[in-house]
Amino acid sequence: MDMNQPVGATPLDNRPDGLVGKPIDRYEGRLKVTGRAPYAYEVREPRDPAYGFILGAGIASGRIRALQVGAARRAPGVLYVMTHETVPPQGEKSEQVFPQLQGTEIRHFDQPIAFVVAETFEQARAAAALITVQYDAATPKASLRAALPETFKPKKAQTEPDSALGDFEGAFQAAPVRLDVEYTTPPQIHAQMEPHATIAEWRGDRLVLHTSNQMLNRGRKSIATVLAIPEERVRLVSRYIGGGFGSKLQPQPEAILAALAARVVNRPVKVAMTRQQEFHVATHRTPTIQRVRLGADESGRLSAISHESWSDATPGDQFFETSANVTRSLYAAPNRLTRHRIANLNVPVTSSMRAPGEAVGQLAFECAMDELAERLNLDPIELRVRNEPAQDPEKGVPFTVRQLVPCMREGARLFGWDRRQAAGTRREGRWLVGLGMSAAARLNPLMPSSALVRLNPDGTLTVRMAMTDIGTGTYTILAQIAGEMMGLPVEKIRVEIGDTAYPAAAGSGGSFGAGSAGSALYVACDNLRRALLAKAGMNPEGADFQGGRAVSGNRSEALGDLAGPEGLEARGEIKPGSLKEAFSHYSFGAHFAEVGVDRDTGEVRLRRMLGVFTGGRILNAKTARSQAIGGMTFGVGAALMEDAVMDPRSGTFVNRDLAEYHVPVHADIPAIDAVFLPELDDKANPLKSKGLGELGICGAGAALANAIHNATGVRIRDYPMTLDKVMKGLEEQEGRGARRS
Repeated sequence: MDMNQPVGATPLDNRPDGLVGKPIDRYEGRLKVTGRAPYAYEVREPRDPAYGFILGAGIASGRIRALQVGAARRAPGVLYVMTHETVPPQGEKSEQVFPQLQGTEIRHFDQPIAFVVAETFEQARAAAALITVQYDAATPKASLRAALPETFKPKKAQTEPDSALGDFEGAFQAAPVRLDVEYTTPPQIHAQMEPHATIAEWRGDRLVLHTSNQMLNRGRKSIATVLAIPEERVRLVSRYIGGGFGSKLQPQPEAILAALAARVVNRPVKVAMTRQQEFHVATHRTPTIQRVRLGADESGRLSAISHESWSDATPGDQFFETSANVTRSLYAAPNRLTRHRIANLNVPVTSSMRAPGEAVGQLAFECAMDELAERLNLDPIELRVRNEPAQDPEKGVPFTVRQLVPCMREGARLFGWDRRQAAGTRREGRWLVGLGMSAAARLNPLMPSSALVRLNPDGTLTVRMAMTDIGTGTYTILAQIAGEMMGLPVEKIRVEIGDTAYPAAAGSGGSFGAGSAGSALYVACDNLRRALLAKAGMNPEGADFQGGRAVSGNRSEALGDLAGPEGLEARGEIKPGSLKEAFSHYSFGAHFAEVGVDRDTGEVRLRRMLGVFTGGRILNAKTARSQAIGGMTFGVGAALMEDAVMDPRSGTFVNRDLAEYHVPVHADIPAIDAVFLPELDDKANPLKSKGLGELGICGAGAALANAIHNATGVRIRDYPMTLDKVMKGLEEQEGRGARRS
């Protein structure tokens, strides 16, 4: 099925008692809480594995002058020591998957320089410590600010790095009210619970990787390219994933190294990164420097919008954080400019992290809108309403469905926005209290996916596709879709995903997973319904599937009987089609936050938070709310604490573990809620659903930042907004007050 026209009535419509949308418990929940859901490192299928350990570079820039590995090779239990001198031949880089141990050049700290394989993990780690390395070290480039003169325009990714409409510079200079501000965001680490892990096994000339990966078909292609083997000889299996947040969109070095070593030692090789290696060997979110310029008239109508963003990338890569992309579609203005520039620095690989682009872009842009509203003496919601576009401002096409204003209005009502006071005026003892809000917007793409369904003779249904579940509820949602389409309870649906031996699917990422994979499953079930009705000789008009039976008029047939002794299969496929370009596809929402700021210490405490979202048809009320709240919690971390501190002298993150890289804990997240407005998007996909996974983080941190300003009158433009920055602002504010008096 190609999405070339809006979807009409479907079997999912007008079914108040149907499975889709219900808050049913997770399909695989019991397996996970009882420890019976094997993650990549726990898979027992490959017998007698050896263990690998990665040795990383001790410098961030320079060359290896000499590697002494003799002691490591002689260490107990060691089977193989792989270095740049002994690594098997490899192919080319594929996207952000790199050949490993290539030459002596060091591009970033902890870059893999050797891989030790031994009988046990402890033996491999101990042997790696025996390797001695001599370097010709160079001074690393590790400061984005210092590298601004060396930044350049990156190559096109999914979208062009730059866009322009009208005459921004002229309109900005002519605007009666102008705002020109800079916001900065730090490097951030995914910090998922499960580290990157792989078990590599060669079965003849075929490679099987049990690995923690979000997008299996994309990963399979990259692995094949890097290893220079045909794609059909590579199989990736990833049935359960303990979090990814984008860090597992592509295979990481441990997968390549395990595959290379397993072929040499002729045994399965098992490897997991340490928590410290997660900070340097795996990917992270780049820091950004963002400049936002807004020009408006006295009534608040924007005439000029500019959003420029600078980020960094590891040498030889051109990944860039698309911070300004969401700005292209958010508010109306005839004159517009967005730019992205990058610097190649001696830093680990930068890549996508939950809501890449929008997450950090809205940290800056939605605060700039708040600043403009204050300058105009306008309510922040009213400013946004006055700049609501009739169509996508840059693409010049209609939105599929855009309910941003209803989200803001309903959120204001539920949150008590009318009780908001002027900045710095509400006090409760030593606490300064403020309210803030932000819009939320996230691209809603549809990706090609396919699915296979099999109706078994016993009336059960098996679903197969190379989809993944990163803790988001994919298993559950697919079971609900299949169950409702076929009139079966969830207990009679078997969902088998996480294996490239199954039909190719989009994978989990970009908030397109459920919509894309679920749509392919919908089409497969629709095809199966048609085949069953044809086999039964039933009229499809008015036919229904319920209680494990096909029903048409006064006829009713059990599905197991129709399947026959051999069972019956059907396939389904979804593709974006022409609607992809004919409409602008976004999910929208609004965040509201109340914070207290301690007047004496600068401590910030989130008191309550609300997100109001539209996500098309909600596929599972419980998992949808969980995803939204999880994203909002991510936003709290970005606003208040998350900061991978780079030492520019050494090119290292100095807080490279979960003790010192701070993420929100239960005590940081009090009353937080997410609600969804009714919506069906018939131009998005046959489910009429939209992506939710990343929408919750978009703008969430900006709502807190705006609340901090409302509480204190202090505007902080450097994230995270830690108490030292708050105190500095308060002290400067007091100093200005003393000078005025």
